[in-house]
Amino acid sequence: MRTVYVNGDYLPETEATVSIFDRGFLMADGVYEVTSVLGGKLIDFAGHLARLERSLSELEMKKPAAFDNLLDIHRELVRVNEITDGLVYLQVTRGSDGDRDFAFPDRETTEPTLVLFTQSKPGLADNPAAKRGIKVIGIDDLRWGRRDIKTVQLLYPSMGKMMAKAAGADDAWMIEDGHVTEGTSNNAYIVKGRRIITRHLSNDILHGITRAAVLRFAREAQMQVEERAFTIDEAKAADEAFVTSASAFVMPVVEIDGAVIGAGTPGPVATRLREIYLEESRKMGV
Repeated sequence: MRTVYVNGDYLPETEATVSIFDRGFLMADGVYEVTSVLGGKLIDFAGHLARLERSLSELEMKKPAAFDNLLDIHRELVRVNEITDGLVYLQVTRGSDGDRDFAFPDRETTEPTLVLFTQSKPGLADNPAAKRGIKVIGIDDLRWGRRDIKTVQLLYPSMGKMMAKAAGADDAWMIEDGHVTEGTSNNAYIVKGRRIITRHLSNDILHGITRAAVLRFAREAQMQVEERAFTIDEAKAADEAFVTSASAFVMPVVEIDGAVIGAGTPGPVATRLREIYLEESRKMGV
């Protein structure tokens, strides 16, 4: 049985509760972060904390009282749950003032809800999919306009994953105005002539923490990076494609809407970036 964290208390997961009036439950009024654990160390923790702070600010959401202790809380959950490889999930909601209302509750009298739990994923970095690549489909991007805020409004991305499953694929890339925005839970990339192309940062996509690290490592390795929008047809004609996320790291894409990408196997750029990311991230883990 896992030990979880709820509003200052470490509890068995069967004893953890929040109010039925919590705005995370009623309004999806909350934000979250997921930090990977490799070898018992947290990966890219500082980046996740900075993005969490930004998300809270963008939604005018009060920081939880334990904000400055989040690293210690993460480490304690990793320790008590004996996580070697896995994930730590964190969620902050606007809390509850005891009833349902569209208007935000008073910040002075209503504390945010803070929940953390772990997921054990032995061999997380050795996912067999990285050696064979994944298949994706294109779907319309029907989400709200502030995708740069990592909210818990995940219904449409969940639907997208189910659409992919129904089509015999692994995931979906979302398309708006003819251009790929991102995957359902990851940032999207193509490689053409050894040039790495990925959508530029804006409100249209999540500012991925793994994305930032991977692009930094790519530039340090003298790889050419171009941040711009690309079409789904451009992706189908690419030499390689891949996605990045905190839990998948760098994951090659070998098929888009049934079109085989490159040789139909993970390409050299994605493969090398995955190696670099895992090697460097393990060194910098906390």
